[in-house]
Amino acid sequence: MSFIRTYTKPKVFGVTVLAALVLGALAGYLAKTAGLAWLTTTLEKVGDVFTSLLQFTVIPLVFTAIVVGITSLRRLGGSRAARLGGKTLLWFALTSLIAVLVGLVIALVFKPGTGVQVTPSEAAVKRLASRDGGSWSTLLDTLVPSNLFSAFTEGKVLQVVFIAILVGFAAYALGEKAAPFVNLTRSAFDLIQKIVGWIILLAPLGVFGLIGTAFATYGNSFVGPLFSLIATVYGGTLFVLFVVYPVLLRFVGKVSPVTFFSKAWTAIQFAFVSRSSGATLPLSRQTAANLGVDSDYASFAVPLGTTTKMDGCAAVYPAIATVFIANLFGIQLGVWQYVAIVAVAVFGALATAGTTGWFTMLTLTLGAVNLPPEVIATGVAVVYAIDPILDMVRTATNVAGQIAVPVLVARSEGLLDDEVLRTPSTPPLLDGPREAVPA
Repeated sequence: MSFIRTYTKPKVFGVTVLAALVLGALAGYLAKTAGLAWLTTTLEKVGDVFTSLLQFTVIPLVFTAIVVGITSLRRLGGSRAARLGGKTLLWFALTSLIAVLVGLVIALVFKPGTGVQVTPSEAAVKRLASRDGGSWSTLLDTLVPSNLFSAFTEGKVLQVVFIAILVGFAAYALGEKAAPFVNLTRSAFDLIQKIVGWIILLAPLGVFGLIGTAFATYGNSFVGPLFSLIATVYGGTLFVLFVVYPVLLRFVGKVSPVTFFSKAWTAIQFAFVSRSSGATLPLSRQTAANLGVDSDYASFAVPLGTTTKMDGCAAVYPAIATVFIANLFGIQLGVWQYVAIVAVAVFGALATAGTTGWFTMLTLTLGAVNLPPEVIATGVAVVYAIDPILDMVRTATNVAGQIAVPVLVARSEGLLDDEVLRTPSTPPLLDGPREAVPA
């Protein structure tokens, strides 16, 4: 048990995954250069098993996450909370729109994932051959299911998204009448999350097999695409962090970016190191108060943002990673598929409030552009290999947005104390008292 507790610590697990990445690359390169067919087959089998485990969670995860997320919006009760919550969510959506557009522009300009093309399975090839994402009529045809059950059994992710949205809003409208169904769906979502958590514990083995197979097949030409993903994700998130937020703070919030970063830097830095918005919540909330945000509103907006406002994980990253995976498999995305990426980034995080994470958002985005489950699972597994590197800057960007938006809303609502804003404050202590935070 002590070994399991140690293994599941974020730092230990992250190092293990990175070690598996290096070892898998070395094993794959050895298999290719030495012509070791048995090693190539072994690596491929390990990767396939891990991909299959991820694949069978895609459909139920997408359905339950959307339904639970939409029905969870009922928690914004009370007139003042509803008004401030609505305005806060509106700003969340607006900044997410800017962030996802930044991600798409960078992805389209720098084309991460090009240079090597992964060959999808025969089943995925057949699915891809029958799809055309560039036509709005085709989008509608693939969106509306003719049979409720076939959408699930045949792995039609986009149709499952459509069904989940309808069911979610129907349950929301019915209120207490739908409570048993909502509770059942929430339990199912928790069960799937638990299963995904167990599968993720096998990530080092999966990464070892998948990266090993990639290097055994394509040699060291696979290094370039992985580094291109890292570079574009860092470029997109840092642009949002150091350009988009400062511009909004200066011209909308009438707050000096220098003042903002001087008071928020401790929280942003801690988020980068811890890779957890939840763990950073006490620092984020105190930072918002130090910036002059009304303490009652800060106690409402920052926790809401911790589960909803994720420009790094839910906007920039899914946009870039989706284009990366499409390029990796040689898939040409159409105009309406790019529209779907934007829609998921803007509304997905709001609909999955309390459940959002990079895994859920990337899966939803890949499903929304109508990629086959086989491609989704393989793509997610490949990007997971370098996730610890990407997660640091994603989380730092998340936290900066979770602090910046309450400042903007507080300014517009007269809830920003300029005297407190101008007063130099001691950064929140990392070893100070901690309040309970969401898991």
